[in-house]
Amino acid sequence: MKSPKKIIVTDIMQQNYEYLLTAPLGEEFAADFQPELTPKEMLLLGVFGGKYMTDCANEFPADWFEKAKLCRDRHDPAINYFGVNASQPLSVWREKGWIYHEDPRGWFQWYCRYYMGRRLPDEDRRQIGRWKGIKRHIAAVKKNCVRGDFFCRRKQRQAILHWAYDAREL
Repeated sequence: MKSPKKIIVTDIMQQNYEYLLTAPLGEEFAADFQPELTPKEMLLLGVFGGKYMTDCANEFPADWFEKAKLCRDRHDPAINYFGVNASQPLSVWREKGWIYHEDPRGWFQWYCRYYMGRRLPDEDRRQIGRWKGIKRHIAAVKKNCVRGDFFCRRKQRQAILHWAYDAREL
């Protein structure tokens, strides 16, 4: 990558937050972080009730949003790939300490910025650890569902999808 590119974020949740892109788009991930879906693919499939990214599209590539399933007015579980709500309110995320001050929207915002090329070593390790923890949910779906039965554990499948694992393959 040439010289780092500076991103300045001004949206509902952050005002004049700046970060640098030090890795190429979608490349140079940590060796133990191999997401199955890109942020663009996740938005296209339907995640977070479509509300999650509606005010911050200017921060990310326009093509991520061309066919994204979004709902500017409200969180709509019908937009989600599995048609169910698998999200907890942001207040719960804050109470549990899952929110890092640089990424007030949580894991998916971190992942989008990581995918773009931002690197924050300590936070990257923490978030990658959380991402790995979702494998227990994958194991539960595999143990209790027939492969491809999208009606089995839909909420758990949707939650898995929120973490960039392709729950359609389970």
